[in-house]
Formats: sequence, structure tokens, C-alpha cells
Amino acid sequence: MLAVPMARKILLWTLFAAAAAAGAALAGAAQPADPRAALLKLLPSGARAGDLKPAPIPGIYEFTQGAEVTYLTADGRYLIDGNIYDLKTRRNLTEQHLQKARVALLDAVPVAQMLIFPAPHPKYAITVFSDVDCPYCRELHAHMAELNALGVTVRYLFYPRTGPGTPSWFKAEAVWCSPDRKQAFTRAEAGAAVNVAKLCPANPVARDYALGQEIGVRGTPAIYTATGGYIDGYLPPRDLVAQIRALDRARD
Repeated sequence: MLAVPMARKILLWTLFAAAAAAGAALAGAAQPADPRAALLKLLPSGARAGDLKPAPIPGIYEFTQGAEVTYLTADGRYLIDGNIYDLKTRRNLTEQHLQKARVALLDAVPVAQMLIFPAPHPKYAITVFSDVDCPYCRELHAHMAELNALGVTVRYLFYPRTGPGTPSWFKAEAVWCSPDRKQAFTRAEAGAAVNVAKLCPANPVARDYALGQEIGVRGTPAIYTATGGYIDGYLPPRDLVAQIRALDRARD
């Protein structure tokens, strides 16, 4: 498991660096009616006006990068890293925002560039960032027949936790470059060696890994529902279905 998503750390570091350069001037200036143009100067290079929007709390602005969100006060002095809850509705407003961002990121991945184990009578679909050397990923895949029987279609993306140039990374590439990818993936998840004569350069491992960092993967298996809900790690099949249902109900 990974303790903290690296993308989160990078986002905070870049925000702190940018604020150190521009924050003092902004904090001391008269505040315009719409401070977003000035706040953009505090944000990492490449941030767009559309990434910064008013938060549900007056005087607070939310900055979205990928599937990570942080908050800034209108005067540019304070950064808030956490969730906003509506106590009246008892909803996590930050999580609702993140769910939409996750769905957009995952829907942008072509289906042909995933490993998909379809349910014969689909009721649910999950997208799983998996590492073939992760024990809990292997446990999840070992129950694929039961998951499919319960109506769960599983769409896999690669997330070798040890990063580029490591054995887990090369195994993921070997799976994708195999003539029968699904069979190779099942063998790898069972701990068997996957050998190919030559790795194919047009494999999605690097893209999947980058997407995992952008979406905030904290460990594997990282499971995302069709509505953008996040399930942190392995659950037995029936417990997983119950959690999917709970997340879908919370979204309604």
C-alpha cells in the first residue's frame, strides 16, 4: 500500500512554492470583486481559469487539478487541504466534486486500452488500478468468477507501485504485449512468469501509471465505481458489491 499519493504531495509543494513568490503581494493588495485572476498567479504553471471556481463557502475558492482539490481564501493567504461537509444535508461536498472529476478522467481512457473481464449479466462496472505483484490485487482477481456472477464487470488499468524500470513495471508491459492479454494477466496475478519475445513500445503502462497519480491512487487495488466512488483496497466479492451499492446511493 502507498501511504500518500505522490500527486497530492507535488500539488501542495508547487502551491507553496508559487505562494512564496506571489502571495505576499496579493495578501497586501486591495481585493477585487472577483479575485480569481490574482489567485491564478499563486497556482502551478499551466493552471487555467477553469480550474479555479468559487467553493460552497463564501470567500473560498476551490482549485482542481486532475482528481485533486484544494481550497484558497480570496486574499490568497490561506490554503485549505481537506474536505468540506454540508451539515444540513450531511454530504461531503468535496467528495462529490472529486467523483465527477474521476469519472471524467476514467471515461477518457479508450475501452480498447483496458483489460476487461465482463459480467455475463452486468449490473455494476468498476475500474481497478492493479499491480500484478500486489497480494491484495491477486486476491481480488482470484475471485473474478464470483464477481462476474454477481454482475460486476471489472476493467483493469496498470499501476506498478514500484514505478518505472522495476520488475513489476516490466511484468505489466509483458502482460500487455502478450498474444492473449487476459490470460497473461491472470497468470501474472497468480504469480506465474509472463515471458514475451519482445516488449511492444505502444503499451499503456506509463499512461495508466500517470493517470493513477493524477486521480490520486493511494495503493492497490484502487477501485473506482462507475459514478466515481472510491474503494480503498480489497474487499470480498459480496462486501464489494455492498460497498458499490452504498456509494451509488450516497451519490443519488
